[in-house]
This record gives sequence, C-alpha cells and structure tokens, in this order.
Amino acid sequence: MLRAGGAGLPGGIGPEGYVIRSTTVDGRPATVIAGQTDRAVLYGAFHLLRLVQTRQPVTGLDIASAPKVKVRVLNHWDNLDRNVERGYAGDSLWDWHKLPGWQDPRYVDYARANASLGVNGTVLNNVNAKADSLTAPYIAKAAALADTFRPYGIRVYLSARFSAPIEIGALKTSDPLDPAVRAFWKAKADEIYRAIPDFGGFLVKANSEGQPGPQDYGRTHADGANMLAEAVGPHGGIVMWRAFVYSAEQPEDRVKQAANEFVPLDGTFAPNVIVQVKNGPLDFQPREPFHPLFGATPKTPLMLEVQLTKEYLGFATHLAYLGPMWEEVLAADTWRRGRGSTVARVVEGRVFPQALTGMAGVANIGTDRNWSGSHFDQANWYAFGRMAWDPDARARDIAEDWVRMTFSNDPAFVAPAVGMMMGSREAVVNYMTPLGLTHLMATGHHYGPGPWVDNLERADWTPVYYHRAAADGIGFDRTKTGSDAVGQYAPEAAKALLADERHLLWFRHLPWDHRVRSGRTLWDELVVRYDLGVSQVGEMQRTWASLAPYVDPERHAEQAAFLAIQRQEAQWWRDASVAYFRTFARRPLPAGHAEPPESLEHYRSLSFPYAPGHD
Repeated sequence: MLRAGGAGLPGGIGPEGYVIRSTTVDGRPATVIAGQTDRAVLYGAFHLLRLVQTRQPVTGLDIASAPKVKVRVLNHWDNLDRNVERGYAGDSLWDWHKLPGWQDPRYVDYARANASLGVNGTVLNNVNAKADSLTAPYIAKAAALADTFRPYGIRVYLSARFSAPIEIGALKTSDPLDPAVRAFWKAKADEIYRAIPDFGGFLVKANSEGQPGPQDYGRTHADGANMLAEAVGPHGGIVMWRAFVYSAEQPEDRVKQAANEFVPLDGTFAPNVIVQVKNGPLDFQPREPFHPLFGATPKTPLMLEVQLTKEYLGFATHLAYLGPMWEEVLAADTWRRGRGSTVARVVEGRVFPQALTGMAGVANIGTDRNWSGSHFDQANWYAFGRMAWDPDARARDIAEDWVRMTFSNDPAFVAPAVGMMMGSREAVVNYMTPLGLTHLMATGHHYGPGPWVDNLERADWTPVYYHRAAADGIGFDRTKTGSDAVGQYAPEAAKALLADERHLLWFRHLPWDHRVRSGRTLWDELVVRYDLGVSQVGEMQRTWASLAPYVDPERHAEQAAFLAIQRQEAQWWRDASVAYFRTFARRPLPAGHAEPPESLEHYRSLSFPYAPGHD
C-alpha cells in the first residue's frame, strides 16, 4: 500500500525522499511507501519495483532514501528542426511542429522512465539556442510538454540565447546592465511562468564557440547570469550558467580558461545561479582529469555536467558503459578542504555548504525504438539518473541492476555481462586515446581517428594542438615548465594527477624512449595499449556470443553486429594512429605487433561528410 505524509519519516529526508517499510496493517503483512509528497512516493514505488525486477528480498524492508543532489536534469541538445546535435538515436523526441495540439504518447513514457531514476528536470532545447524558443508559440509548446511531465515530478527548463533581446525583442543591445535589456528578460520570465507555473529556469551557454554573451559588452559571466537570475528569482527559478568557455583570443592552454575566468568571480553570483561544469577541463573526452574548478569556488555552487551521448566514444555503435567514467571523476579528491574533498562531495554541497546543488547529463535520447541508438546505451541514461540521485553510488552495482532489469536475472548471464560493461570504457580509451592522449578525433563529426588534422580555423580545434607529437616525443607539457595547468589544482591533487599514468601525456611531453611503469618505452607502450583496446573489443564479442541463450534473438543479433562494427573501427583507430605517430617516433613496432595494413596516406584520405552528429 502507498501512504504519503510526513508522520514517522526520518529527519532531513526532504520533499523527494521516501521510506519503504515492511509492516502489518489490520493484522496483515503490508509494505508502506511514504514520503512528504506524491513525487517522493512515486520514487519509492519505482525503488520497490526495482527490487522486484532484480529479485531482491521484498520482506523485512526498512529503506530510507533521499537525493543528495537537488537539481537532476537532462540537457537535450535538440534543435527546433528536430535535428539533435551530437545525437545518434534518430530525430528529436519533441515534435515541435505538432505541439501543442498533438502529444506523442512517448512523452509519457519518457517522463515515467526519468521518474524511475529520480531525474526531476529536463532542458528541452539545445545549449546552442535559437531565440525562437522563447517566443510565444514555442512557450505554448513547452507548456504542453510541462503538463505531461508534471505528474512525474519533472520540471522543464529552456536554454536561453543571450542575444534574444536583439533578435526577438527589437532592442539594439543585449548588455546585461542595460535597463531595457533587464526589463526584456523580466517580462519574458513573467510570460513563461504564466504558461508554466513550475518552470525550472534557464540554461545558458555564453561566450563559447561563438555564442553571444556578456563579454561582448565588457561584462562578466556573473553580470549575465545575475540579470537572468533576477528575472526568474521571484518565481523560484534558477539559472544554470555553463563554464564551458574558450576563445581564440586566449593565448594560454585552452583547458585553463574556465578556471581563469570563473575562479575570480567566486562570490559574485546570485544565490539562484549555479555554474555548470563539465567533468573534465576539455570536452567530454574518453578520459580527462577532473575539472580544476571543482572545489575552487567555495562561495559559488557548481553542478557537474556529463555527456550520456557518446560524441567522443564511438557514437551509438560502440559499447561504452560510462558509469566507471563518472565514478572516476566523482571519486577524485580535489583536496580543497583536506583529504576526502571529492568531486562528489563538492557536487553534493558538502565540501563548502551550498543550498543549490545539481547534476546534468547531455541526453542520448531520440526517436529510435530503443530510445538511445543501441540497447547498451540505455545503461548510460540509467546510470546518470542513479548517480545524480546518489553521486556515491557504484557503477558496478548500477550496471548489475540494469542488466537484471533489461535482459536476465540468471547469474550465468549477469556476471559476464556486467564484467563486459565495466571494462568497455577502458577499451575505448585504449584504442582511441591511451596514456592521456586526447582530442584525436576527426574534424566536425568526431567520427574516427584524425590525429593529423592541423588546418582548422583555430589551433585548439586541432588534434596536433593536444598531442604535440614531434621527433623529440609526444604529449602536452602542463607542468610548471609548460602551461602550468596542473597549478590550477590543489597541490596534493596535482601531485596525484602527475603520478597517475592514465594522465601521463595529458600533463607531460615525454621522449619516445621514456620508460613507463611496465618497463617498456613510451613508443612500445603506446602500441601495446592500442592493440590491447582492439583485443578487449574482441573479448567483448566472444562474451556476447556466449550469452546468446539468455537474450532474445533480435536484440542479441543487433548487439553482435554493433560489436563487429566496434571491432572493425577499433582496428582502424589503432592502425591509423600507429601509422601516424610512427612518422615521429621512427622506431620499429614492438615484437609481436603487426604493421598497419595500409599506408598513412590511405587513412588520411578517408572522408565521412555524412557521419551523424554534426554540430
């Protein structure tokens, strides 16, 4: 039975927390789910269903759970023409043309799925926003979606284009200190809240990748964010201001710019502003060190932004369970208030007390029948929701729950399937960006290897900017002898990062004959890691083939085909990368490792102008 109300609830459980207890009612065994709100009870009901689905005991229950993070949102990079930037699962779920008159039944399915994970918000449109999203017709469309999502505890948010006062407001400026601009945003917020009383607020990408922002007028990020916060604040709204900023005018290492710009602004943001920070300082790469902003702004709340859609990890066809990636960054110790000041604790508002906390995930959801482009990519949506509720949750436990609910509870299936998932992201790192290399993908679409690209408009868009391969070695020197990006971390954290071989070439430029911990030279180790990644995909293929008796033929065949694609493309990554870097290393391959079957010119000649996910 379900009971809502505050009586008998543990202290501090809040409006979204719940308890599940086995008890007796009128002399009969019963299970009570209780919380202060209907939304809390709904979350508790889904928790109980998860126990049933995963065949856990449902007697003797005494469970209390509350989210450790307040704002748990998906960011949809969906455009008004239904194209999804970095989307690999079909068109946008939102049929803007038919809204508000027609509501696709899948909107309810979407809301229910998110509620089952504890996700409580969704940003409907791309961070590269169009001002049209803030016009009356599109506000009405967003209101229709909000009506559908509301019973499932999900608030809608909109990405706001900073130049909207010019584009749709007939003003000549978007200067955040201009009274007419402030009046525009106040009126726009009032208009939205009349249509959507529980509107969550705005997400903003400003002064990044050509997007307009307050710096266009000599103002700061805080000036821009606070103007919008002033508009939505009376309605209870918030502003999520992205820290993903970089510009060609900055002569320094690109990965330093966000900390350089935001740390000096600490304490100047309004209370209803939260700065949204990517997991790493570059751009959702297969592996990056944690972002130096975490813990560096004690007076400014920060929310973690991760990417569910695998822009840099093989799109929908490569199996890459991202739970271990997110666990890695959440468990990283910032040392900002001594040992144990992990990113998770920063995000939870516990390192420096924060009332506003959040976690955002760039969605991988589209119109494909399986929602995410592949069955295993659903696991990343699932893991995000679970980790946003509890950043201390373990990726393996989450993977096991997902496997049991999605495929089978048979132990003979669960153990190998979870093992395959847990090693999958590391396989991608090995065949794409081993030993701390980064941003080696081809231009624009980011499909396939392109470590040779050196002819783009901006240096920091090119792979050669990041790997810096030359006759004397490879890697980006970010120590004190180089850009000193490592100096943006607390000293203890910097020491740990420099000692971590997984980030070796992120922080150091080293000779090809440098000896790594295995005893091999750096060149030999690179080749070994590339080949290891390929072999790991082969092992995943063998594991999946052995699991055929436990999976329906249709899903098994599709995933087998995707793994075959991944194996072929992992080999391509390996061969192209080895052929290219060898032109600098000028050394033989280690014994037992095959030569690339084609010339470097062949790999460089490959072109994929219609690969999905273009920006």
